[in-house]
Amino acid sequence: MIKHIFWMFLLVAGLAACGGEEKRTLPILGERDVVNGDTIYPTVPDFAFINQDSQLVTNATFAGKIYVVDFFFIHCPTICPKVKANGVRIYEKYKNDPRVAILSHSIDVRNDTVAALKRHADKLGVGTPQWHMVTGEEDAIYGIADNYFSVATKNPEAPGGFDHSGRLILVDKNRHVRSFCDGTDAEETSRFMKDIDLLIEEQFGAKASK
Repeated sequence: MIKHIFWMFLLVAGLAACGGEEKRTLPILGERDVVNGDTIYPTVPDFAFINQDSQLVTNATFAGKIYVVDFFFIHCPTICPKVKANGVRIYEKYKNDPRVAILSHSIDVRNDTVAALKRHADKLGVGTPQWHMVTGEEDAIYGIADNYFSVATKNPEAPGGFDHSGRLILVDKNRHVRSFCDGTDAEETSRFMKDIDLLIEEQFGAKASK
C-alpha cells in the first residue's frame, strides 16, 4: 500500500512540476537506475496471455502502440462495472485510432474462460484488435500487476473473493508506465484521456484522432 501511495505522490508531483506556461509532459513512473551514466527506466516485462478470440497476446501485440491496462473479473460485485463503463468511453474515443489499444487482465482464471471473456466483450460492444480481454497462468497475471503499479490477488474476505485495483494504467510504446487514474471515477477518466492525448502527441508527433 505504501508503495502505491508513493507512486501516486510521484505522479501528482510530476504533473505539478509541468504546470504553468510550459507544455505538460507525462513522467515515466517507477524507480529508475543509473548505469554508467545512463538512466534506466523500469519497463513492463515480457508476457503471454490468451484473449477472448483465443489469440495469443504478447508484448509484440502492442508494438508501436500505447495501451491502457486494467485488472478485473466478470462477476465482480463492486468496482469492475464502473471501471468497464469508463473503459468503454476510452474505447469509443480511440476505436478508430490504431495507435491506441486496451488490455484487460482477468484475475479470475477459473471462471473467466476464453468463452466467458468473449461473451463479456460482446455484451460491452467491444472487440479486438482494439480491446484484448485476457486470461492465462494465475501467477503470471498476479505477478505482472506489480509492474503496472496495480493490485491483483485472491482474498476470500474481499467481495467476490479478490482484491484488485480499479486503476486504468497508461503504458507507452517503450513499455513505460506513464499515467494512471481511478477507473471508477468518470471525472478522473476524462483527465486520463487527456493524458492519452498528450502521450499520442509525444510519441507519434501528431494529435489524437477526433
